[in-house]
Amino acid sequence: MADKRDYYDVLGVQKTAGDAEIKKAFRVLAKKYHPDMNPGDAEAEKKFKEAQEAYAVLSDPDKRRQYDQFGHAAFEGGGGGAGGFDFSGMDMGDIFGDIFGDLFGGGSRRRANDGPMKGANLRTSVRITFEEAVFGCEKEIEMVLKDECKTCRGSGAKPGTSPETCAKCGGKGKVVYSQQSFFGTVQNVQTCPECGGTGKIVKEKCSDCRGTGYIASKKKIQVSIPAGIDNGQSVRIREKGEPGVNGGPRGDLLVEVVVSRHPVFQRQDMNIYSTAPITYAQAALGGEIRINTVDGDVLYDVKPGTQTDTRIRLKGKGVPSLRNKAVRGDQYVTLVVQVPTNLNGDAKEALRRFDELSGNSLNRSFTKEGDKDKGKKKKGLKEKLKETFEDI
Repeated sequence: MADKRDYYDVLGVQKTAGDAEIKKAFRVLAKKYHPDMNPGDAEAEKKFKEAQEAYAVLSDPDKRRQYDQFGHAAFEGGGGGAGGFDFSGMDMGDIFGDIFGDLFGGGSRRRANDGPMKGANLRTSVRITFEEAVFGCEKEIEMVLKDECKTCRGSGAKPGTSPETCAKCGGKGKVVYSQQSFFGTVQNVQTCPECGGTGKIVKEKCSDCRGTGYIASKKKIQVSIPAGIDNGQSVRIREKGEPGVNGGPRGDLLVEVVVSRHPVFQRQDMNIYSTAPITYAQAALGGEIRINTVDGDVLYDVKPGTQTDTRIRLKGKGVPSLRNKAVRGDQYVTLVVQVPTNLNGDAKEALRRFDELSGNSLNRSFTKEGDKDKGKKKKGLKEKLKETFEDI
């Protein structure tokens, strides 16, 4: 037994530790090394068995007393468990039902919840325009909803009869399956397959709802889309989902908003981005331009010498906040200088005259100083290009 670790060291507690501290320490180790959490990990399984063995001894007052007095020698010759410890005759179902109920799908101490339960939520979607997302709107959608059958009042049974208690689960709606494993008895709680968790069996079904207790029908529902909603967000409509179970409230309807693309505007959070074209003359000399916004066109004074891709800010022309529609983002507009493509002769001549007055870039020589012959040759080429453009 010399190669076995001390049980207190295995759990990481002092010898004076109380039952609650020992149980807490085992809970941490067991969840960390449990085989279901570490599939295929032999080392984790070994540590789990070691912790389980230590807990089985230290959680039992008699076994702990023997261990404190004689150590591992107190259990020599058991032969039924790991490393000589005997697990036979021990019911570990209570321990694992309490600690590992979440891993095994419910333990021995868990009780089935057959009380009122809220119905499931339903989901659908609605498409809106960019402007409707910014300012909000009202939409009408059509949904198939279930309502309580008026004939049987939701019982599913034929009028004059009543549902009977399910014999398989005894009306609890849950059944318990026990399994024997190396760790003891493990109990799994599952929904009763006979009654579907209702605890009742309908022998004579209602002819209107066919025993379901509900009638499905199409209904039109008004959806209020708040200002500032973004693509992919949802609007919750209370109690428009599936009916509740055992008298519970209805679930909710979640309407996902799909925002159509806009040909001009793009959105990022509460800000809107767009571009606006300006002429070469407006960029050079400045002037008033018209810019599209979600509120309509606005006039903006372009400064002289504005370069292409200059970004300007229109304060308060963005998207409202979902929390406070009085608070709005901004619109950022990128100014793009448009190069003329169809110039007549007079316009071309005027542009050449402008070029001569502003640096003569069309006739600028790129030859090295002193290389006169090459300079003349390139100048002749420029002249030919000018003549070509004049003929266009």
